[in-house]
Amino acid sequence: MPLNLVLVADTHVPKRARTLPERVWTAVETADVVFHAGDWVSAALLDEFLQRSQSLVGVYGNNDGPELRGRLPETAAVTLEGVRFAMVHETGQAKGREARCESLYPEADVLVFGHSHIPWDTTSPRGLRLLNPGSPTDRRRQPACTFMTCVVDAGVVADVRLVEVTRD
Repeated sequence: MPLNLVLVADTHVPKRARTLPERVWTAVETADVVFHAGDWVSAALLDEFLQRSQSLVGVYGNNDGPELRGRLPETAAVTLEGVRFAMVHETGQAKGREARCESLYPEADVLVFGHSHIPWDTTSPRGLRLLNPGSPTDRRRQPACTFMTCVVDAGVVADVRLVEVTRD
């Protein structure tokens, strides 16, 4: 059965925004599985994700303090519909990212990551798909705030979309 996924990272609530844009919450509430690749900043936001999502996979980021680090792992791995996902907040500089991640996550088909606030969708020579959804609250030098959606079905990741949002 196809699964609808939402990928989000670098929410930085309440430091960069008081809350997430409503479009993000709508996506979270209707997704089968939500991935959050760290930099939540507040445990209250984690609690809200847990309440509003059907299933949540999360990791902590470099801006997450002791409470979040106590509740979330540094890395996560989950298999959905035959696709092996790994997730971590930071992967290092863009140069050499694909080769570096291939060696760090040899069992993964897809690596979800954050940190840079820069959307990323590439595939390594081995076939590892690297996805960074950007940030829904802090676009930095990007044209818009963003998150990602995709569908996973029978071992295939399809319909990966970068969704632009405006801050409420």
